[in-house]
Amino acid sequence: MTELVAAVTTRASSVGRLADLAALGKPRLSALVIFTAAIGVWCAPVPLGPLATVLFLVSTAGLVAAANTLNCWLERDLDGLMSRTRGRPLPAGRLEPRIALGQGLVLSGLALAGLALSSNARTVLLGSAALLIYVLVYTPLKRLSPWALLVGAVPGALPPLMGFTAAADRLDVAGWFLFGILFLWQLPHFISISLYLEDDFRRAGIRALPITHGRRIARACLFFCDAALLGFSMLGLPLGLAGPAYAAIALLSGLAWLVLAAGGLHPQPAGNWARRLFAISLLYLPILITALVIDAV
Repeated sequence: MTELVAAVTTRASSVGRLADLAALGKPRLSALVIFTAAIGVWCAPVPLGPLATVLFLVSTAGLVAAANTLNCWLERDLDGLMSRTRGRPLPAGRLEPRIALGQGLVLSGLALAGLALSSNARTVLLGSAALLIYVLVYTPLKRLSPWALLVGAVPGALPPLMGFTAAADRLDVAGWFLFGILFLWQLPHFISISLYLEDDFRRAGIRALPITHGRRIARACLFFCDAALLGFSMLGLPLGLAGPAYAAIALLSGLAWLVLAAGGLHPQPAGNWARRLFAISLLYLPILITALVIDAV
């Protein structure tokens, strides 16, 4: 009986360790990136091929997991100060920092090699840029300036462009349109996070917009970024990238988000306003991208 209990305990410990290693890569965020990268492949005028597509998507997922793992390693002290992140493997002490560093570096190498095998040099260059900007520029800049928001939106917007270049091996309007959608979407998305998690960010010393410029300016910036996203999303029709069905969905979904964002222009918006905006942003992106795919010209 003692041996059985010991075996079960060992197995549970191994499963828990694997779960912690996977958690370093932030799987839910990786799933969103895989989705947007796949859209880039789909929208390219040249098919990539099934095997190459699978390897490209797996490699992109590995690159995102590598960037997130290295981010967790660099920010383990900050994560320990925030209520929403103090339970992560590193600040909670369930994994040693050197394990995370090693995993991040190994995943980076494997992911870039996978991109080289499945696509082309242009895509590898974009992937390398995304990794380096996220880890070496965006991560430390969060402690210094609210401009980190714009810097961090660049690597977040590169996966659909990578998907496009992986298939087409060129940069053109369709690829940059996808990049622009993802770039602009991240701005109101992350401002809403910084608004409802302001206390956490303040404790960690993150120079988010509500902390450096006040909540009222942050809410106004969110509204104008949302308006910019709505305007940009409508370019799909005049650019010949999608038809009227996409334009109608982009307009209606964008207006719904913008109307809710306008509530932040009031001096005292409802207490859960920012959290509702965050939830809406998670619905808006897949709706818009799905409409683009279905109604692509």
